[in-house]
Amino acid sequence: MNIIYVLIPLAIVLVCFAIAIFFWAVKSNQFEDLERQGSSILFDDDVNHKSTKSKQNNNTDV
Repeated sequence: MNIIYVLIPLAIVLVCFAIAIFFWAVKSNQFEDLERQGSSILFDDDVNHKSTKSKQNNNTDV
């Protein structure tokens, strides 16, 4: 029964800490753009990598 006197305040402190972290994340715009990261894996950036590689190959051939 004595453990209740420890666990209830500990739970309240943890909940308050989680709420504070949530409000900090909202205030610092952590949830501003949720779509960009999910759709970024769908698009290839190989065009930029190929042009960079071809420039590097041309420099080594000279």
